[in-house]
Amino acid sequence: MQALPAHVEDIHPALWRGSQLAANYGKTVDTGYAALSAELPGGGWPLGTLVELLVQQPGIGELRLLRPALAALSQRTIALVMPPHLPNALGFGYLGIPVEQLMMLRAPKSADALWCAEQILKAGSCGALIFWQHPVRSESLRRLHLAAQSSETLFLMVRPLTCASDSSPATLRLGVRPAGDGIVVDVVKRKGPIRTETLAITLQPSPILLSPYGRIRRHAPAPSVARSISPALVT
Repeated sequence: MQALPAHVEDIHPALWRGSQLAANYGKTVDTGYAALSAELPGGGWPLGTLVELLVQQPGIGELRLLRPALAALSQRTIALVMPPHLPNALGFGYLGIPVEQLMMLRAPKSADALWCAEQILKAGSCGALIFWQHPVRSESLRRLHLAAQSSETLFLMVRPLTCASDSSPATLRLGVRPAGDGIVVDVVKRKGPIRTETLAITLQPSPILLSPYGRIRRHAPAPSVARSISPALVT
């Protein structure tokens, strides 16, 4: 009788024991926060897959959470699809993300935005894609997840925390809530054991990154705006 392998990943790299984090066989980018990286399969944000940030409300620190990863990937374009407000270019520059590497895209209809995000993923030309979208149907999530697998793009969908109970094909889902000097993160879904404790992360102070009236400091000049794609180009 043939003995079973000592490690389940020896059978197939997509397998893992429920008591341990999966050995991520794809590429990752460091989160920049050791405590968070230690809780993620592969030790970082996974590339080429759907990752969900489930936020209590937009602007609570989710972009500052992503700052180290976005800075590491900023040699390629960073796409912001359907952001809730205009990106503050001065703020992104303060965090080490060049404004010329930012691309903002807004579409008149949700279907158009979903199509644009899918095409960006299929093209594989962006280092990261952050997509704010709610509501979104499960079949649309599956299409985006499938498109992401053909790329090495860091693909994050920012959705309301109330969606945490909904099913999703995302390989990683994190709940994000504000805290005194940063945020607290709940691991909603990952390839590994369930984590019931919240994770506190201190964030670097920064200017407002997404605001119609964002300023680095009082009396600062009006912020520049990331280059954008006209909605007429995506209809």
